[in-house]
Amino acid sequence: MSTERLISLLQFADGLFPAGAYAHSFGLETCVQAGSVHDAATVESFLRAHLEGSVAPLDAAAAVSTLRAAQARDWDACLALDATLDAVKAASEVREASRQMGRQTLRIATRLSGDAMLAEFSAAVQRDETFGHHPVVFGLAGGAMEWSATEVATAYLYSSCSALVGAAMRLIPLGQLAGQQILWNVRPLVARLADEIQVRAPEEFWSFAPAIEIAAMQHVTLSARLFRS
Repeated sequence: MSTERLISLLQFADGLFPAGAYAHSFGLETCVQAGSVHDAATVESFLRAHLEGSVAPLDAAAAVSTLRAAQARDWDACLALDATLDAVKAASEVREASRQMGRQTLRIATRLSGDAMLAEFSAAVQRDETFGHHPVVFGLAGGAMEWSATEVATAYLYSSCSALVGAAMRLIPLGQLAGQQILWNVRPLVARLADEIQVRAPEEFWSFAPAIEIAAMQHVTLSARLFRS
């Protein structure tokens, strides 16, 4: 990987990238208020379940498939992947979060890269012809910036971890060192999942994290909320 490509990947995976992930907890806030997540150990358990049950088999896998579709300039495949994500995400808050993050990322990626396929996808989103889910946009950005499938999968998984740990640190008394320890602990899991999804076809996508999905659905009923999901 060239240094310039590496920098572009780091920029899009950085926690400071304005995709809007900081505004979402993906059900974590509900679990914190319920008391089931209350310390570093339970945050790590939540994160592992989120990665294995949803982010890797659905979102990161879709990002990799979109990357390959973008490399092949397969427009119909990109639209189909976007539709699949919208159908599979059961919790409306999580579905809306993915759309919002995708549209924010799309706006920036289109401007920075000047890529024709990203511009065409952006126009389709603005015409409400497709949804603009974050994994699809991330994969399209990867195609424009020549990231590899492994790089896309790893960066997507890691950025998801970083966002969730950041949310946990705002919700419970979790120090900086504890947060970094969690990220360190899940490195082998992230590496394994990134490898596993390399060969996953779109018809093999799945998501099964019922407790987290229910927590995401219940989030709207909380009397006080720090996050949007």
